[in-house]
Amino acid sequence: QVLLVESGGGLVQAGGSLRLSCVASGIIFGGSGMGWYRQAPGKQRELVARITRYDSTNYADFVKGRFAISRDNAKNTVYLQMNSLKPEDTGVYYCRADQLGSEYWGQGTQVTVSS
Repeated sequence: QVLLVESGGGLVQAGGSLRLSCVASGIIFGGSGMGWYRQAPGKQRELVARITRYDSTNYADFVKGRFAISRDNAKNTVYLQMNSLKPEDTGVYYCRADQLGSEYWGQGTQVTVSS
């Protein structure tokens, strides 16, 4: 059974920082591509950042220079460091794992940025 558990969300003022974590189990973590997505109220889920099993990363334009994705294969964990947060970054942040053509999602963690 694959399980992705996100944590680290919360309420923060604009300009602040948060670090999200996603712990994975039931997958070959080192062989999986990992990603963070978000969904704001009334909007579709969108990609925030991805990291391949080779540690190659890519980011949505709206977070470039502010967010950083990283992974620790020894801990089966992927991180999202979020700096210079803006109110428009508010939403539920989801972790996703891609392995052998299958995708898996966590239940999400709420991030709220106040102005």
